[in-house]
Amino acid sequence: MFHPLARAWLIAVALLACLIAPAGAADLPTIRIGVLQYGTVSWELDVMKRMGLAEREGVRFEVVPLALKDAANVALQGGAVDVIVNDWIWVARQRAEGRDFAFVPYSRAIGGVMVRPDAGVQTLADLRGMRLGVAGGALDKSWLLLRAYSRKTIGEDAARLVKPDFGAPPLLNALMLKGELPAVLNFWHYAARLRAAGMRELVNLDDILRALGVEGELPMVGWVFREEWAGRNRAAIEGFLRASAKAKQLMLESDAVWEDLRPLTRAEDDATLAALRQGFRAGIPGTDSAQAERTAGRVFGILAAEGGAELVGPATALPAGTFWHPGGAR
Repeated sequence: MFHPLARAWLIAVALLACLIAPAGAADLPTIRIGVLQYGTVSWELDVMKRMGLAEREGVRFEVVPLALKDAANVALQGGAVDVIVNDWIWVARQRAEGRDFAFVPYSRAIGGVMVRPDAGVQTLADLRGMRLGVAGGALDKSWLLLRAYSRKTIGEDAARLVKPDFGAPPLLNALMLKGELPAVLNFWHYAARLRAAGMRELVNLDDILRALGVEGELPMVGWVFREEWAGRNRAAIEGFLRASAKAKQLMLESDAVWEDLRPLTRAEDDATLAALRQGFRAGIPGTDSAQAERTAGRVFGILAAEGGAELVGPATALPAGTFWHPGGAR
């Protein structure tokens, strides 16, 4: 139970929050955001909420915590939430199958191959015959692009070059730190933690795309919603996207913001927090979504060739409308 003085203090804080809330905030449209628990998206949403950025743009948002990525997809498809974060490949497949989901870039951070400094690995070819931990499954986009990169640069499919061990990101990190895996292909925030622990980056997504002849920025994950819903709620979604951009700007420019986020990041030490901060900042996409869409169109062909219909469904090219452009620009 709360001490009476503590209870009185909490009530006073709540009343003060009501007094300083933007006028008419309760009447603003509310967007329901489906977010994976402990995911990095919650960091940005926390900044937006603490700074009141959404309300300043004429919208409110409600966080709906979800346990799994598939749960987020189901929640969006079932109308339990309005917006989730997913990759544009998923959106492209949905559109190819007749569903009107759309994508706005959120982050270009996708991670890379990290190696132990004592593994004797200087190039991808040095991993021949070794175990490589791979986050996700055989259709993970990073893994498919690494396979294409391996064939392009050393003439051999990475699936035959290494012994892939597919697993959960935290488990792969733990095995690598114990010395049981010489290398892992993991998501960006797990790779950042490994970097802080002294592991070395062997190759990242930018390296892979350049080797495959793809120039230009490629945000892989973004805000995803139904196009029809966005059409009915254009002012709300555009206000939310402006608030998102302002939150990213604060996270780019202010180290103090990251100190406030430290508990959410679960960074064990200053080096880990710095690595997570650097990784997030490096993943902030540029403002040219049309260019990102063109790059995605080129990468779609690579992923379709690697993953086939199991990954992209009936789509033969990036379906029109996959990328949604605020203001209606195309």
